[in-house]
Amino acid sequence: MAESGEDYRDAVLSGQRWQGRRFVRCDFTDADLRELTTSGCTFDHCDFTRADFGESVHRSSAFRTCTFDRTMLGDSAWTGCSLLGSVFVDCGLRTITLTDCDLTLVSLSGAVLRGMDLSGLRLREANLTGADLRRANLRQADLTGARLTETKLTDADLRGARLDAPALAAADMSGTRVDVDTAVLFAAAHGLVVS
Repeated sequence: MAESGEDYRDAVLSGQRWQGRRFVRCDFTDADLRELTTSGCTFDHCDFTRADFGESVHRSSAFRTCTFDRTMLGDSAWTGCSLLGSVFVDCGLRTITLTDCDLTLVSLSGAVLRGMDLSGLRLREANLTGADLRRANLRQADLTGARLTETKLTDADLRGARLDAPALAAADMSGTRVDVDTAVLFAAAHGLVVS
């Protein structure tokens, strides 16, 4: 049974283990979620503004259309999770670990993801406008439909990644490592005819 509209603001929930729980439109603003472990949990339209997820572990959990605004995510680990449609604003993301996660429709506009391992992630139609992805590992990532306007991809690794030509035209790609297919797309996006 889902917990709906519950108020967890300022709650101290650190170190707890949650399995199979479901939360809908719950408010976790300023909650202490350090070292929380979730497995098979679902969070729909929940607000995690300024919550502390430090050293938390999440497996096969879904955080759909959630708000992460100035949320502390340091040293958290996310495996097989869905973050579909969630919004991240001014969050410390560089020390999190994302493995086999779905970030479709996620907003990471202006996020600092420099040097992160984002390989194999699904970032379809993600908003990466102005994000810093310099030196990031995006091998085999699915960036189909992603918005990359003013995204910094300098020295990133995009080999095997799936991208659209218009997105490539909008990003800063200097020094980016790509495979032949992406190089052809990049050329086409800049008006070159490859024959």
